[in-house]
Amino acid sequence: MAAAPQPPSSPSFQARAHAAVQRAWRQRGPLAWALWPLSQLYGALSALRRWLYRSGLRRAQHAGVPTIVVGNVIAGGAGKTPVVMAVVRHLQAQGWRPGVISRGYGRSTHDCRAVLPDSPASEVGDEPALIARSCAVPVVVAARRMDAARALLAQHPDTDVLVCDDGLQHWPLARDIDICVFNDQGIGNGFLLPAGPLREPWPRPVDLVVYSTNAPATPDGAAASGTAPNATAPGLAPNAAPRPDHGAAPPHSSAPAFALQRQLADHAVRQDGTRVALHDLRQQPLLAVAAIARPDDFFAMLRARHLTLAATQALPDHFDFDSWKRPSDKGYTLICTEKDAAKLWRHHPDALAVPLQVRIAAGFFAALDARLPRRLSSPP
Repeated sequence: MAAAPQPPSSPSFQARAHAAVQRAWRQRGPLAWALWPLSQLYGALSALRRWLYRSGLRRAQHAGVPTIVVGNVIAGGAGKTPVVMAVVRHLQAQGWRPGVISRGYGRSTHDCRAVLPDSPASEVGDEPALIARSCAVPVVVAARRMDAARALLAQHPDTDVLVCDDGLQHWPLARDIDICVFNDQGIGNGFLLPAGPLREPWPRPVDLVVYSTNAPATPDGAAASGTAPNATAPGLAPNAAPRPDHGAAPPHSSAPAFALQRQLADHAVRQDGTRVALHDLRQQPLLAVAAIARPDDFFAMLRARHLTLAATQALPDHFDFDSWKRPSDKGYTLICTEKDAAKLWRHHPDALAVPLQVRIAAGFFAALDARLPRRLSSPP
């Protein structure tokens, strides 16, 4: 008997709808052209807002300490949070005292609040919760990033640099460095929302570009793609959709660009913090769940580690897991992303979380250090 169709409100339906939109954004097909007029309206409104701040009619505010924004220009997830964590850890290793500010996307609250290592992800957002738990750094969330910055600096006055998780389009926050992150889909079909994935036209002024590559990494961390890190995509005919960027070259920009490789850690983490090696899980049937923008990437990386995925469940990005029901008739070991763990452990404390690691091409952190304001040119 055929399975009953799932209602539009079901998590799996939403995940499939999201995947369908992502596929439509990769080419300039009938749906993209049908939505193109709306994308022009969206672009006009976005351009007006940018102009209001650049002209000085609206004034951006600076936090008073060097501010680094790590964000993207595409909707649907570019993998910026792992880059934020890599930047934070680099700054800590260099002797700085960073703090992280964020909107806290997907949280049920609307106030300005500090994020503690044990803060519920539902109240602060899953990405800020992951950063606070993994990086041992002050984190504050607020709808207005400047409110978060003021609160963080008041609570931690020794903070000497801020990293903003997302916020390239948050013009009220003045910043010193903009880092734009791309996944391996690049700019997709090159159209603005809703006809394409772009939140604003590309290229736009940024200081550094980080782009994902599917190529294996060389020992120094650079992607072995045969393409120089600052190579640019070829020019496009006026009506042609941009060629998909599968790690071969970054989307065209005058900013220095650095390849990034994502890979899973060699271990999974239990709720109590203890680890289990991934190779010890190879003989176990696993139920893999992922509530991220591109869940199939996580499943593929698990399979690349020779793990047996008896079942997979792709859920909407930032899904809270409160309504998720684990199959009760199977004895599968539950495995998830590190981002989903804090939400999943509330109901399924036996779940295993696999951290995601990133390797950025040699030279990125030197370029970042060179662009920090002069007062951070040497450790305090």
